Amino acid sequence: MTMLRTAAVATTVEEITALLLDLDSPCWIVRADGVVGATADETIAGRAQVLAAVGPLPPQRLGDSAFRAAHGVRAAYAAGAMANGIASPALVKAMAHNGYLAAYGAAGVAPGTVEAALAELAGELGTQPFACNLIHSPSEPALERAIIDACLRHDVRCVEASAFMDLTAEVVRYRAAGLVADRHGDIERRNRVIAKVSRVEVAELFLRPAPIRLLRELVAAGRITEEQARLAERVPMADDITAEADSGGHTDRRPLTVLLPELIAARDRLAASIPGASQVRVGAAGGLGTPDAIAAAFGLGAAYVVTGSVNQAAMEAAQCAATKTLLARAEFADCAMSPSSDMFELGVQVQVLRRGTMFAARAQRLYDTYRAYDGLDALPATLRAELESTLFRRPLDEVWAECVRYFTERDPAQLVGAERDPKAKMALVFRWYLGLSSGWSIRGEADRVADYQIWCGPAMGAFNTWTAGTYLAAPDNRAVADIAGQLMFGAAYLTRVAGLRAAGVRLPAACARYVPRPLEDR
Repeated sequence: MTMLRTAAVATTVEEITALLLDLDSPCWIVRADGVVGATADETIAGRAQVLAAVGPLPPQRLGDSAFRAAHGVRAAYAAGAMANGIASPALVKAMAHNGYLAAYGAAGVAPGTVEAALAELAGELGTQPFACNLIHSPSEPALERAIIDACLRHDVRCVEASAFMDLTAEVVRYRAAGLVADRHGDIERRNRVIAKVSRVEVAELFLRPAPIRLLRELVAAGRITEEQARLAERVPMADDITAEADSGGHTDRRPLTVLLPELIAARDRLAASIPGASQVRVGAAGGLGTPDAIAAAFGLGAAYVVTGSVNQAAMEAAQCAATKTLLARAEFADCAMSPSSDMFELGVQVQVLRRGTMFAARAQRLYDTYRAYDGLDALPATLRAELESTLFRRPLDEVWAECVRYFTERDPAQLVGAERDPKAKMALVFRWYLGLSSGWSIRGEADRVADYQIWCGPAMGAFNTWTAGTYLAAPDNRAVADIAGQLMFGAAYLTRVAGLRAAGVRLPAACARYVPRPLEDR
């Protein structure tokens, strides 16, 4: 046994860590000559007393292999859409070139800009994987139609459907338009749908086939064929359902440890009566900013993981340097809830960065004002003057004129309702501030720092804590694909650590933490 001790049995923290970092090799915990250590040598393990073991676990083995196969990616990891084009074409391309899925942030972007972005992505990426975000826009249905029109024109084969409360004709049209029956009668799903949800009842909508009512309306309008409608009655609406927990932007702030098992259970329950539901994969998003969180999500049964907030500080994200600096300084408690611009009237909220900006408090004041008064003319003179001088920095009549110009091009139906209803007009004016505030952040308008709307969840602060003191601490070093690689590598490493711990192995504390390190140092 003395020979075993001197031949490749690791006993120091550095040696054990090095063995665990070699994710392509097994690791045995052995007792040799009365000393407990670790080895990757099968011969030594065969001759020593084996106390525990973990097998090889390359990052690409985490999650569901069917996700990787369906989307043509090398890892069960995706960068979720960040609205207003923050998830830029550059970010999407960087992820695709490295074998990851990413969704272009089409929400809040003018249709012409979305068209150009999808043309650029389709032209450069070809068959490489990418997705486009489709955000539910109940107050602006024309936007959903414009996004789907652009996706179909450019053969975008995947959409990330987010913030949906009910199915709409447009998401159903996209799904149905990609259905084709092969010669064996099997259905090929060329248009994939990833539904990001935070409620079981919404998940069930995407686990079921499209409603016959919507299919019939689309057929009657000549927007899908009879054959496509017939096939759509036989397949679930989604290929993947993402459990969105405590994320930045639109969020119900659900705990992932509750939400993910609930959605998996709902999928399995419906699978007993709905053909194809069992094949719908359930992934995880929200609060995923460290390897520990990623490993925990996979441990809960996530088929794949989706990151968001942490990518907003990446080099490829369409955010100004000042905003990325604010994000890089955030701690996990530096977030607040604020009224959303796209569903303002419904009281829907988004999670934003609180530290370094006054947006959350100012936006909430606008919503409270909207609830308290019937229109702009009903506002007390002192309140109106204060709003004009602090938030809007111009007369509200000028803001309304800008709204008219904007919606005349984007969605004229909004103006029709506003002319009839003073409260609806007030909502459009208040949404002017909410809508522009993220643009001020993206462009880095120095005189509007206090009004920056920066969508952010607690994962950003956790990421900053994890990367402190490493090369990833500086925003200039945060490449989105490198972030993905570090998180997945760390998650695989910590999964192996957890396996040993579950077997009763007491590892040194320093072995139980993965620190970002360049590829050549791993």
